[in-house]
Amino acid sequence: MVREAKGQDLQEILELYLHLHETDVPQESAHLSAVWEEILTNRRYHLLVNEVDGHIVSSCVCVIVPNLTRGVRPYALIENVVTRADCRGKGYAGECLDFARKEAEKNGCYKIMLITGSREESTLRFYEKAGYSSQGKTPFVQLLP
Repeated sequence: MVREAKGQDLQEILELYLHLHETDVPQESAHLSAVWEEILTNRRYHLLVNEVDGHIVSSCVCVIVPNLTRGVRPYALIENVVTRADCRGKGYAGECLDFARKEAEKNGCYKIMLITGSREESTLRFYEKAGYSSQGKTPFVQLLP
């Protein structure tokens, strides 16, 4: 079942991110609590989780970005798409992306953008199967210290 994250999901989400690119779970801190609160209360930030048998197995973030072009229609950004390694290939991340697409449509978005750092063929095919195209845009990323 895909749903918006709730307050009690933080620890399980942080542990899920170990299957993405994180190497450890951040320690509890005022900063972590403040960021978590901001995520939970920001109406444009949707941290989506897919829960199976009471455990979060997959997740993605969908951010709705206000915009002054395209008829003043917003666009959506997808980030942090992840599924537990032992749960991959079962459609859980696809269900998260479907939920994110519906959220973008509900908010009147004219497009959804997703950038992946993965070069794995299976990952790229997964995004194509989910309706994303690597044609038409050239992504540039600048990582900050």
